[in-house]
Formats: sequence, structure tokens, C-alpha cells
Amino acid sequence: MHDRHDATLVGTHCQYEYCNQLDFLPFRCQSCDHTFCLDHRTETSHKCTKAGAWAERKRKAQLAQPVIGAGKTLNDRVSQKPCASPACKTTVGTSLTPGVHCSSCNRDYCLKHRLKEEHDCKNLVPIGARPIQIDVAQKTKSVMDRFKAWGTKQKEQAGRALPKPKPSSAAARVAAVNQLKKTAKGDAKLAPEKRIYLKVEAEAETAKAKFPKGEFFYSQDWVVGRVLDAAAKSLQVQNVNNQSAKEEDKLRVFHVEGGRVLEFNEKVGSALQSGNTIVLLRGVGPAQEDLITM
Repeated sequence: MHDRHDATLVGTHCQYEYCNQLDFLPFRCQSCDHTFCLDHRTETSHKCTKAGAWAERKRKAQLAQPVIGAGKTLNDRVSQKPCASPACKTTVGTSLTPGVHCSSCNRDYCLKHRLKEEHDCKNLVPIGARPIQIDVAQKTKSVMDRFKAWGTKQKEQAGRALPKPKPSSAAARVAAVNQLKKTAKGDAKLAPEKRIYLKVEAEAETAKAKFPKGEFFYSQDWVVGRVLDAAAKSLQVQNVNNQSAKEEDKLRVFHVEGGRVLEFNEKVGSALQSGNTIVLLRGVGPAQEDLITM
């Protein structure tokens, strides 16, 4: 049994390897939670296995506290980077200079430029923001404006208003389709019972089409997107639908008789009939229902 006054029962041995010195005023490392003597109290001197852990905990605690007058909290997700203000050279995201994330423009700033008026937030486009979505009414108006412009241009060139009025009788419609069958071009191998005969035109501003219009037949089993590709090739209209994600670059198919923009995946046999007219338009937006109600 040890003597109660034995010196080894008082104090703590340094836990640094090869030291083991008995220290009556030991230091506890806040990172690795081990005890060390005066000489090995710092993380560097005892080669701490969790160096920086204490400083990181302290930084997180500071980040969780509101910034006075900012109306925000410091964002713990701000990584080390320059302040987003162009004229500022401060590095944010460090233990000494935490960054402030602005949720409006989605950028990180130093404390000096954290306020919206300090970094001209209202004139910045948010990082990662999607293009502003135009409401349905505006899209519809856009399509109609484009269609009216197309009709006016055709009227000036051909001396007639478009779209052409439908034949007044079933017999007249049959006669018109029979006439179309004589002039329409297409794949001769396609069975006659599978053919849909259409009049195809390209809007003047869609592209510099070498052939602004034509008469063609397509398979009733095709989807509208395939008809668009074939028609654009026949009229020599630039088609970048598979190369650009921008709606203003995309070609769309406008069905004159139906008064609407067709979906790419619609079946030709369901959406169109022989004798119908379709127009290739660019940048009119996704398909909308009932654009013409007259």
C-alpha cells in the first residue's frame, strides 16, 4: 500500500511519448483531451493527433452567433475564398475572418461587405439562378405575335391572308388533299395508308431558309419531333434543338388548324390530318393549348 503522502499520488504524468514527467499543474489539450507538462502543453510540442480540433469547435460556436446589425448568421459552409466584392482582397472562411453568405445573390462576403447595400446586391444576378420564367399568358402572347407577324409577311408576299380558310365542304377538302398528294414529297417506300400529307412553311425570321415552304408527306407513326427534323432539313432551316438548351434557339412546330404549338412527343397521326399546315417557329416557348380560339 502506498503512503498517502507519496508524491506519485499527487499531480499527473505527461502523456507525451518519452516524457512521462510528473507535473503538479498539468495542462489538458482541448483537441486530443490528453494531459501534458508545461514543456509539451501546445499542440505542436506534443504533436497532437487532433491538431486544430479545438480551434474548429470554437470557430463553429462563433459562426452560430448572430452578427450585430446584419440580420443574418455567419454561414458555417463558407469555405476559404476571397470576398465576393470585386474591390475587396480579404480572404473569408478562416478562423479569424469568417464569411457571411448572402442568400439573395448567393455569394460570400467579409464583414465589411456583408450588407446588401455594401455589395450592390440588387444589381447582381444570383449565382446558380434559373432563367426567369415567363408566365403562360406572356408565352401565349409571344406565340401569337410571332404567328401574326408570319401571317402578315406571307400576306405581303402572296397577296393573301394566312392561314388559308378551310374548304367549306367535305368534297372540297378531299379535292384539296388529292391535289396535295400529287405534289407532296417524301419517302416513296412509305405505305400510302401510313402517309399524312402536310403543307410546311418556315417563318421568315426562323432562319434563312433556302426553301421557305413545301409540301411533304410523313408517317402517321412518327412523333412531331421527327417531323420537325425532317421538315427543317427539307427547307434547309438551321436546327440546333439537340445542341442548345436555350428556348430562344429551339424550333417548334405550330399547327395552323389546331391553333397551337405541338409537343415534340405527340404522334403525327393523332395531332395532324392530311391537308393541314404546319409552321416552323423559333423561340416561341414550350407547347401551349388553344392559342387560337377564334
